[in-house]
Amino acid sequence: MIQVAFSLLLLPLLSAGVTLLFLRKYGNIACLLSVASAGGILAFSTFLIFGNDAGSAFAWNTPWFSLSGWQLDFGFLIDGPAKTLLFVVSFVGLLIHIFSLGYMADDKAKARYFGGLSIFMFSMLGITLADNLVMIFVFWELVGFSSYLLIAHYFKTDESAKASRKAFIVNRVGDFGFLLGIIFTYWTYGTVNLQELAVTAELDPSLTSTLVCLLLACGFIGKSAQFPLHVWLPDAMAGPPPVSALIHAATMVAAGIFLLVRIEFLFTTDALQFIGLLGAVMGLYAGFCALTQRDIKKVLAYSTLSQLGYMAAAFGLGLPGIALFHLMTHAFFKALMFLGSGSVIHACHHEQDIFSYGGLRKKMPLTAYTFLIGVMAISGVHFLSGYFSKDAILLGAYNLDLVIFCILYAGAVLTALYMFRLYFLTFCGSARSHSSASANESTIFMTGPLCVLGVLSILGGFHALYPSPIVEFLLPDIIRVADMPNHLWMNVLGLIAWVSGSLLAWKIYGSQSDENDPLAKISPTLFQLSNSKLFFDDIYSFYINKIQDPFFRFLEVMELLFISGLMVRGTAGVAALFALLGKSFYSGKIHSYSFWFVTGILGFLAYAILSGGNN
Repeated sequence: MIQVAFSLLLLPLLSAGVTLLFLRKYGNIACLLSVASAGGILAFSTFLIFGNDAGSAFAWNTPWFSLSGWQLDFGFLIDGPAKTLLFVVSFVGLLIHIFSLGYMADDKAKARYFGGLSIFMFSMLGITLADNLVMIFVFWELVGFSSYLLIAHYFKTDESAKASRKAFIVNRVGDFGFLLGIIFTYWTYGTVNLQELAVTAELDPSLTSTLVCLLLACGFIGKSAQFPLHVWLPDAMAGPPPVSALIHAATMVAAGIFLLVRIEFLFTTDALQFIGLLGAVMGLYAGFCALTQRDIKKVLAYSTLSQLGYMAAAFGLGLPGIALFHLMTHAFFKALMFLGSGSVIHACHHEQDIFSYGGLRKKMPLTAYTFLIGVMAISGVHFLSGYFSKDAILLGAYNLDLVIFCILYAGAVLTALYMFRLYFLTFCGSARSHSSASANESTIFMTGPLCVLGVLSILGGFHALYPSPIVEFLLPDIIRVADMPNHLWMNVLGLIAWVSGSLLAWKIYGSQSDENDPLAKISPTLFQLSNSKLFFDDIYSFYINKIQDPFFRFLEVMELLFISGLMVRGTAGVAALFALLGKSFYSGKIHSYSFWFVTGILGFLAYAILSGGNN
């Protein structure tokens, strides 16, 4: 098992190293190497998932380094949550690699792109396998670095360059809080090993601290783009669509939820309530923002923010298994839709405005119907994957916290509205631009993964179809929710949510014939509020431009005047002045030395006489 775990971790790193060092000019070979690496990752992951008894965790560690009595271990922990995420990362990752073969076929920098994918896979697998918080943090930062590389793939455009910097900087804010949380965790518990933390927290519940929980949750808030650090994810859509599918739908943003699940035994009741309410509000807010987005990928980005809010709400309700269940089903249907958007963008000559599409169902039937499956799944249409996981969250909220339920239910109606809006504007009606009129169905490399993900989006909610190691962690909470009352009532409410949302979307957008958003005419105030994203970007811009930048420019001036000027250059200047004065006494002339000699003697005599007279 140890050898397999090391092989799994090092395989993508080896692929990235070979690609970026030796294959930068050989894109086709780099593509094949990266895809082969993804296939190997799936094979090794399968062995790890089924390699030990169901219900048991495999743990191993070895000393990494020690400092003044403090020892940090490098180790693996392969338990229920790790097996679930291993399955998602390896399987969906392979499909996205295959899709990339078609999408990036004509990209001159595809070797760099596939090298970045391999670095990301290495980093994400490290988070999944790590057995302690420090090791998680190391790979956490590597995930941020690889995300920066992939978002900036088209770095020659201002949009990509700015988006990558924004993502990197905003995540550092959350990661700083996460790092403080790790430090305080060690200070409180004397360890950062996950299994030791679980034992210590169970033996002495008085050690738990809401502050430590919230600091650790900062990692989740940054990586999963939750309020108030949510502003980076929509802009991160500047990267290629397969990057968005892998990083911003299936794996990286889900790493925040995985982190919460990993350390759920540390959380106090107050911290759980905060996370639950924060997630519910994010689920509603992101859906509201998605209503007026024109960029196909930004609609999906806000949809991702919303669904991450649902996962956070499930965790806050004390249902970590349901949160991870929704993470898994969401990875299927959201990766499907991101890849579907990539198929559309590729066919429409990189046009991303949904009001410039239309009529693509006839041009791209396979993409259209698989995309529709994803839309129906996320909207909670009965018996698709999203119905089982999302309605489980709603049912749990209905029985455990009515306030969170009301917020999440409003978000569910909005989800159906903006997702069917996206589908109708993209695939229905007639073509509204030359790019959509000339579109053709994508190649088998792109449609093949769409079909596989479409099947998973249909069947992915039937947990009985999965081998037990994949769902062993999910089952207790699934059974707990299944035993809750009000199932019939929730089914009716779920039906009302997706039917009303889809019908309203059809009424407003079903017969769209131009590139103007009809919502701007129906409700200008609502349109402006949604389109402004409640002014969060404006608030951050105001803070940076009017407060932060002037303050640091002031500090820079003070530094130049007092530290660099007065203290550093001033001290050096005084020393230089004395050196010049001293140098002037060394003229090399005897009469000058005699003059100063006599002057000195007279000065000492005068001092002696005066001081003697005073005494």
